Amino acid sequence: MKKLFKVALIAVSMLFVGNFAKAQTKIGYINFQGLITQMPEYKTIRSQIDIYQKQFIDQLTAMNNELQTKGQEFQKTGTSMTDAIRSAKQSELQDIQKRMQDYQNDAQQKVDAKTNELSKPLIDKARAAVTAVAKEKGYTYVLDSGQTTLIVSPEGDDMMASVKTKLGLK
Repeated sequence: MKKLFKVALIAVSMLFVGNFAKAQTKIGYINFQGLITQMPEYKTIRSQIDIYQKQFIDQLTAMNNELQTKGQEFQKTGTSMTDAIRSAKQSELQDIQKRMQDYQNDAQQKVDAKTNELSKPLIDKARAAVTAVAKEKGYTYVLDSGQTTLIVSPEGDDMMASVKTKLGLK
């Protein structure tokens, strides 16, 4: 009985191994960021982000100019100040630097959030096109060649041309 069970187990295992070997994995690749930058909507989104970012840059420039002016004034008159005034001016300069740092961090977070918000529909559209092409051509996995260094990659598995066609890009 034990031998019969072992033989049956081995037969079933061989059946599964045979089926597994037949199912080949097909891998494709695409430079996803390169695809995104070629889409016409990208230019519009990029200009909107640049305009949004410029307001923060202008404010930071004004803050930096204030810091430079007060710093130069402090250097010129620092030796003739009393200790209390010198300490107050140093504290004021440090406060301006801290405000600039906080503002810069906050601005970066806001720009990143705006970028994500504006880019999401574009990324979703590109991802849907890649998924559709992968499904049509039978790819099991698709790698982002912009994120991964591919040592060997056959010409036929680059999906960029097919996805660009799917999106109507030249």
